[in-house]
Amino acid sequence: MKKPIFWEQAKSDLSYKDKALGKIIRNYPKDFLFSKSDPFYTLARSIVGQQISVTAAQAVWDRLEKKVKSIKPKNIYKTHYMTLKSIGLSRQKIKYLKSLSNAIINKDIKPEKWKNMEDNLIIEELVKIKGIGKWTAEMYLIFNLCRPDIFPADDLGLIKGICKCYNLNYPITKDHAIKLSLKWKPWRSVATWYFWRSLDPIPVEY
Repeated sequence: MKKPIFWEQAKSDLSYKDKALGKIIRNYPKDFLFSKSDPFYTLARSIVGQQISVTAAQAVWDRLEKKVKSIKPKNIYKTHYMTLKSIGLSRQKIKYLKSLSNAIINKDIKPEKWKNMEDNLIIEELVKIKGIGKWTAEMYLIFNLCRPDIFPADDLGLIKGICKCYNLNYPITKDHAIKLSLKWKPWRSVATWYFWRSLDPIPVEY
């Protein structure tokens, strides 16, 4: 597992600009963001993780991997609805996973071209798929493409991490969070990752 080429520079810059965030960064000297490099894997895992805690998402994902063996579009698509339901997936998430599988099988989306596209254009393309909203698209940009300056302002874990770091009453507004995030540009993905890391015993991954 290789860390992103910008990781050490980002840590240094963020620690210099923001002493409170720097303290979190120093608490996790050996941890870093890494990419699974498989677009379907990242997107499927993001769908599973929608609106539940990191720990709950990990438990469901572990059961999915055990049941399906290999997380590939064709395998998910042909797995029976009741099989997926039995591992703790909601009806909506099963529908979303099938929709994503179908989009990749039929080449309605072509992840290989995203590497050279701008962040906002990738988000626009991804949100056309049923079940993929802006948050899921942002997880893809962070965890698969390792884009350095993504700020998922709708993520409750991120908001909790920010409030905990700065002793703010939870929750702060989305606008307040975005305003605070300007301080962490151009490394907002890295700042986000450390705010998540400060809350969970296991690193977030998608």
